Amino acid sequence: MASFRFQIYILAFCAGLVIQSSCHGHSGLQKKHVALFIFGDSLYDPGNNNYINTTKDFQANWLPYGETFFRYPTGRFSNGRLISDFIGKNHLVSQPGLKDYTYGANFASGGAGALVETFQGFVIDLKTQRSQFKKVEKQLRQKLGEAEAYTLLSKAVYLISIGSNDYSIPLATNTSQEEYVGWVIGNLTSWIEDVNKKGGRKFGFSSVGPIASTPSMRVIQPGNTGPSGEEVTALENLHNRLLSEVLTKLKIELQGFKYSMLNLYTYAKERINHPSKYGFKEVKAACCGSGPYRGINSCGGKRGVTEYELCNNVTEYVFFDSFHPTERVYEQASKLWWSHNLEELFEI
Repeated sequence: MASFRFQIYILAFCAGLVIQSSCHGHSGLQKKHVALFIFGDSLYDPGNNNYINTTKDFQANWLPYGETFFRYPTGRFSNGRLISDFIGKNHLVSQPGLKDYTYGANFASGGAGALVETFQGFVIDLKTQRSQFKKVEKQLRQKLGEAEAYTLLSKAVYLISIGSNDYSIPLATNTSQEEYVGWVIGNLTSWIEDVNKKGGRKFGFSSVGPIASTPSMRVIQPGNTGPSGEEVTALENLHNRLLSEVLTKLKIELQGFKYSMLNLYTYAKERINHPSKYGFKEVKAACCGSGPYRGINSCGGKRGVTEYELCNNVTEYVFFDSFHPTERVYEQASKLWWSHNLEELFEI
């Protein structure tokens, strides 16, 4: 796996200017700003998997990924920007070796899970992301001093999207659904408590989306040993319910704990069930891929299947590839989340 400094995307972010064009004022660290630290999976990965020793299954560093907005591949699992990009409004930049984390950092890794065993050895799991954050925290304390670093971390916002990949793999042998989901929620809870001890107070969570509605789940993949669509739906519903209960509990127990939740499951199902209401036409098939519903994960022809199809108008599609939404879906989600209550977390 690549060295730590090459895995993290530095995040420049100015408070109160999200979903706007740019940060005003002089260059360098603003007097009033909110750092943004991002953790999780492919919903937030800006290309961290480009810098680790993994397989093409966990990378998206080729066209047509990225072509709608960036015009070139960045490693994002979409045709353009992600929710994290819209929240940070494109202040996300890759600068290997740069160690100024005063505006935050993005640790997310496509394929990552809350469980270490999820695609182990191919992704940066949540435990490793936690270790990387601790290194960043240490560097901040060395650079700013204990008091100023603690203030920065307490004002910062921590976004995370995790869990979907944990439910896309075979469950541990002789494990009930309740016990398995408990492990996932337990690791996520431990992460929250750990960040809170470092000063973290403000958190943004994405629920697990409707995995069974993705194009890949509509296709019976050869050699598939993962849960069925019905089993996945049961797991993700249990996950989202338990996560909501845990967050309510932590709001009472943890010092200064505040959170905002993006109900990605309900949000996505709304667009799948009522596409025309939100400007979409195709909800079952992916824009890019092969096979029925373009549900085979072959977008770009780099994952063992060289032939693939690409739609003519990506804005009509909910899904870009066999598992991931289009930029338009992410844009709508970020605007909805921001206007509901996420914006409040960024107030100084």
